[in-house]
Amino acid sequence: MSDQPAYVAPAGYVGLVTRVVASVIDAVVINLVVVVVGGAVNLIGSLLGHNGGLDVQGAIAGGILWWLWIVSYFVAFWTLTGQTIGNRTMGIRVENATGGPVKARQALRRFAGSVLAALPLGAGFLLVLVDDRRQGLQDKIAHTVVRWHTRDQEVYERLEPVAHTVVVSVPTASAPAPAPRVSTPRIQGSD
Repeated sequence: MSDQPAYVAPAGYVGLVTRVVASVIDAVVINLVVVVVGGAVNLIGSLLGHNGGLDVQGAIAGGILWWLWIVSYFVAFWTLTGQTIGNRTMGIRVENATGGPVKARQALRRFAGSVLAALPLGAGFLLVLVDDRRQGLQDKIAHTVVRWHTRDQEVYERLEPVAHTVVVSVPTASAPAPAPRVSTPRIQGSD
């Protein structure tokens, strides 16, 4: 047996600098996907004879699709894993205020709160510097927190239910098995 205790997760809430670095990574990923998809659409359009350039309707549609992609990216990652690609890279995870997973409505409120926090020149994010739980405006609106989370902790969480599982075989009361039936063949004419 090992004298080492079970895995202990890093304690505490995540500060502003780590969140900013994670957000920059997410912005790079989001826009890289947009550039690749936009380039593919332009390539296909040029092969089909389109001369390039966007009209007003195309620009508006592109802007709407870009916003839908951003909202989908954050809401899906926060809801499914609690971590965007930037969060995972930095070893942090978004959780609800009680430590559980974020629900879809919470993720949508958090995204809307992030937009509101960014509007006054990012002042809503500065609450992270003075709050005991390091919550920004978006976290206060959605009732979420951002905590440290490592891959080791993830592996431990996956294995923990297995480590505590005990298989018990319980005998059941049953009637005694019937005796095997022996049949003897009758031979005709042997009366």
